[in-house]
Amino acid sequence: MELLFVCGLILFSLLVSMSLAYLLSNKHKSSYTNLPPGKMGLPYIGESFEFINTGRKGHPEKFIYDRITKYSSQLFKPSILTQPTIVFCGPAANKFLFSNENKLVKVRGPAAAKKIFPILMKDEHSMMGRKMIFNFLKPEALMRYASVMDSISQKHFESCWEGKQEVVVSPLIKGFAFCVACKVFLSIEDQQHIAKLADPFSALISGLFTIPIDFPGTTFSRAIKASKEIRKGLVAIIKQRKIDLEENKASPTQDILSHILLATDENKEHLSELHIAEYILLLLIAGHDTTSSVMTFVVKYLAELPHIYNEVFQEQMEITKSKKPGELLNWDDIQKMKYSWNVACEVMRLTPPFQGAFREAISDFTFSGFSIPKGWKVG
Repeated sequence: MELLFVCGLILFSLLVSMSLAYLLSNKHKSSYTNLPPGKMGLPYIGESFEFINTGRKGHPEKFIYDRITKYSSQLFKPSILTQPTIVFCGPAANKFLFSNENKLVKVRGPAAAKKIFPILMKDEHSMMGRKMIFNFLKPEALMRYASVMDSISQKHFESCWEGKQEVVVSPLIKGFAFCVACKVFLSIEDQQHIAKLADPFSALISGLFTIPIDFPGTTFSRAIKASKEIRKGLVAIIKQRKIDLEENKASPTQDILSHILLATDENKEHLSELHIAEYILLLLIAGHDTTSSVMTFVVKYLAELPHIYNEVFQEQMEITKSKKPGELLNWDDIQKMKYSWNVACEVMRLTPPFQGAFREAISDFTFSGFSIPKGWKVG
């Protein structure tokens, strides 16, 4: 009886909090008389389940196309991941949206990201970290990693692909991409160490685009737990790297971790260990999920389109023939991969690796006669 009472109390509290959030959302909505067409769906949850499910089934665009057909409008309003949202459709609407970046709208992560990345969601810290990362990821800074990535690639194919009658591409490429990320970002090559970092990542990524209910057993709750576990491991790595830099056991330019540790802002101040851990965590997620998604779909389309495969193969073989036995690829070789790069770009156009990036209206504005309220997500 006591257990049932506690469970009932927890569920009642959850329903009350969801209802309050829904009422607050409707209160904000009621002050605008000319919102785009659409429905907000269930209280608090909105249309999140359909949004998430279409993405998991491999056709996230269905969520958009179904509503374009229904409302015959450039804009429509759902509630996604607990956030009232305006979805912009078509070239003209998206041109307006992108041309007003930091004027009318600003990039914001989903509601779940605020708890998973609490530091990165604060504007005062984000700009400095972004500048550091962008400086490191410039082509001239990445040139020296072509041979490193080639070496990892060769080892990966020898151990996981060669001699196999059948391979399951997606998990293999995720593992490969994460190995590359760990090497480039953290100089970690030990497979056991990489596995220890990789294990919690699937739970974390699953929780980024889900309904942010921090309740034991939910996907979101597991994601928060996983993020804390990974962050703890990254802070330990950061502390050790500081010692290695002081003792000249590590190079200031060997990876992005050293780069961020030594960089300072305009006041000559360094980022804290927790700030650095969150930036590294964000980069590792990209290496674990979005990058691997692109590579997986490249393999898929090459398998389905043999004439495209043959063109890519010929280009790669020409580069291979120009190399000495055992010689690794360099930046000049990468520059010769023009057809291969066009294929990768077309794959990203056909199957974007990221389900959707949301912005937030930083002021009230109108588009195509419709009101877009301040604070609503737009995308």
